[in-house]
Amino acid sequence: MLNLAVMLEDSAREVPDRDAVVLGDQRWSYAEVDAAANRVANLLVECGVGAGDKVAISCPNLPYFPIIYYGILKVGAVVVPLNILLKGREIAYHLDDSEAKVYFCFEGTPDLPVGVHGRAGFEQAAKCEHFFLLTADPHAPSGAVDRTFAEAVRDRPTTFGTALTEPTDTAVILYTSGTTGQPKGAEISHANLVLNALTCHRLFGDHPHDVHLVTLPLFHTFGQTVQMNYGFSARATLVLLPRFDAAAALATMVRERVTFFAGVPTMYWGLLGAGTGDAAVADAARNLRIAVSGGSALPVEIHRRFADRFGVSILEGYGLSETSPVATFNRPDREPRVGSVGLPIWGVAVKLLDAQGDEVTGEGVGEIAIRGHNVMKGYYRRPEATAEVLRDGWFRTGDIGRRDADGYYYIVDRAKDMIIRGGFNVYPRELEEVLLTHPAVSLAAVVGVPHDSHGEEIKAYVVRQPGAEITEAELVAWCRENMAGYKYPRLVEFRDSLPMTATGKILKRELR
Repeated sequence: MLNLAVMLEDSAREVPDRDAVVLGDQRWSYAEVDAAANRVANLLVECGVGAGDKVAISCPNLPYFPIIYYGILKVGAVVVPLNILLKGREIAYHLDDSEAKVYFCFEGTPDLPVGVHGRAGFEQAAKCEHFFLLTADPHAPSGAVDRTFAEAVRDRPTTFGTALTEPTDTAVILYTSGTTGQPKGAEISHANLVLNALTCHRLFGDHPHDVHLVTLPLFHTFGQTVQMNYGFSARATLVLLPRFDAAAALATMVRERVTFFAGVPTMYWGLLGAGTGDAAVADAARNLRIAVSGGSALPVEIHRRFADRFGVSILEGYGLSETSPVATFNRPDREPRVGSVGLPIWGVAVKLLDAQGDEVTGEGVGEIAIRGHNVMKGYYRRPEATAEVLRDGWFRTGDIGRRDADGYYYIVDRAKDMIIRGGFNVYPRELEEVLLTHPAVSLAAVVGVPHDSHGEEIKAYVVRQPGAEITEAELVAWCRENMAGYKYPRLVEFRDSLPMTATGKILKRELR
C-alpha cells in the first residue's frame, strides 16, 4: 500500500513544529498543514467523495494548494490541478473530461478573476456537484457560492485515517494537449510521484533544512514534484510566491535565506536583471546551494551569467507531465554539461528512435523514448491516444534529441508544432479550433515566433471570411476573452491565403 500523502504525514510526525509553508508574514507548521488537510479530507467524505473520485482545484501558490492537494489524496481520491489562467469554457471542459465531483477555486484578484471564471465553468459543467470558493478573507460571506472553503471546513475534525491506496492507483491527473487536439489528462500514479520525489533526494542530496522559494506554479508538474512533493518529503520549508516578480523573488531569497531555487529560463533571466547591485545578489546567493531549470531550453549565456553572479551552476533537466515529470537531469556532484539536460535519473531508461522506430546507437539524433517508474499509466479515458505514445513500455515523447559519447542528452527540437511561451506548453490546434468559432475567421494557423524574454510568442495567421472587416486589435481582444492568458495570440497577421501542400495541409514551416 502506498499513498502520496505520506510526504506530508511523515514530516508532520517527525518535525511537527517546523515551518512547512510560508507566505509573506503567514507561517504554517507541518502539524498545522496536516491538520488542515485532515479537515479537507473529512469535508470530502461528507460530499460523498471516495477512492478514485476526481477533485479539481484552481489555486495559485497559496497555503490552500498543499492543504487541499494532500487532503484529496488522504481520501484516496484523485487530484485534478487546473491552470489558474483558464477561462470558463476551458474549465467546464476539464471538469467534464475528468469527471470531477468537487471543485475548489480561489476567488482571484481584480486583475485575475479566477473565481469568476471558475464559477462560470462549474455552472457549464454537466456533472460536477460541489463548488467551494477559496477566499483571501476567510470571514467573507459566501454570497452566491455553495459555501466558502473556510465555512465548509471550520468545524471538521483535524484527524483522519488516510485511505490505503495501491501504488498503481491514480493520484493526480495532469492535463496536457500533446501536440494536437483537446487537452488530455495524464494519469499519474502514487508510485510515479513518490518515486520521482524520492529520486530528487538522490539528485540534490540530503540537507538538514532546505528552504525552497516556490515561484513555479504548483498546479504544474515541475513545481508539484520537484518542489512540493520533494520538499515536503525532505522536511523543507516552502516559501510561496503566488506571482513571479524578479525583484520580490530576490528580496524573498534574502529574507528567508533560501537554499533551493527552481525556475524556467525566463525566471533566471528576470533574476539577472533584478539585482540592484552586487550586494543584493551577494546576499541572495549567500545561502543558495541548488538552482534547477526546466520547462524549456536554458540559454547558455543565462547559465554562464547566473553562475558568475550567484556562484551556483544551474542544473538543467528534462521531463514531461507524462513522466511525473523528471526523466533526465544534470548532477550536482559532476561538472555540468551546459546545454545538456543531463543523464537519465535512477530507475529510468532513455533511448533514441529513428523514423522507423528502431533504436539509434551512438551519438545520432532521434526521437526521445522513456521507460521507467516515472511513466504515466495513460491518458484518462483515451485508450487510442495512450496506444499512440506507449509502446512496449516505452513512452514516445515526440521530442527530438541527441546523446553525446558520455551518455548526456541534448534536446534538438520540440514536439512538432508545440510552442513554449514563458515555460508553458501551448498547442496550436486547440487555439486554431477556437479561432475558427469567430464569425469573421475563415482559416487560421498558429505558430511560435522568437521572443527575447518569453522564448516564443504566439502568432496567428488568419484568412478573413469574405466581407469581414475585423482588425488585428479586435481579434486579439476576442482571443483574450476566450483563451487562457498564456495561450492567446498577441500577434495576428491577415492573409488572403495560407501556404499548403497538395493535400491541403498548411505548411507551418513556411509561416515560421
